[in-house]
Amino acid sequence: MTIEWRYTVEQDLSILSVSGYLGPDAVHRFAGAVGWVVGRGSGPVIVDLTALRSWSAEGQLAIIEAARRLAEAGRNLELAAIPADGYLVPGTDCPSIPVHPDLAGALAAHSPRHGDPPQGESCYRFSCHS
Repeated sequence: MTIEWRYTVEQDLSILSVSGYLGPDAVHRFAGAVGWVVGRGSGPVIVDLTALRSWSAEGQLAIIEAARRLAEAGRNLELAAIPADGYLVPGTDCPSIPVHPDLAGALAAHSPRHGDPPQGESCYRFSCHS
């Protein structure tokens, strides 16, 4: 199974786009991607799941662990487009995880004020195969 991720910075937001299947075999790769993101940027992190086919219970727990890890680094995690066959039930000790219907909605929630200059964009792409 293949999981791919891409890291983009847009509007002072970190966007981690994940595609494939976030199952037990991919959890450690997802954690590595989150570690990579923690070391870059300083604002909120949007995990874009638009291209994620599905996720397992372990994958959902990896998302919750990512929210904890980012909170420890002083950053927030938000989700865009969770899989249709999934749901996320964070525990009571989990930071709040806003969920947006899609990436456009997540970006709109953070859009710059009128008159502010647009920020630059950077992109990194990674593929891991198992």
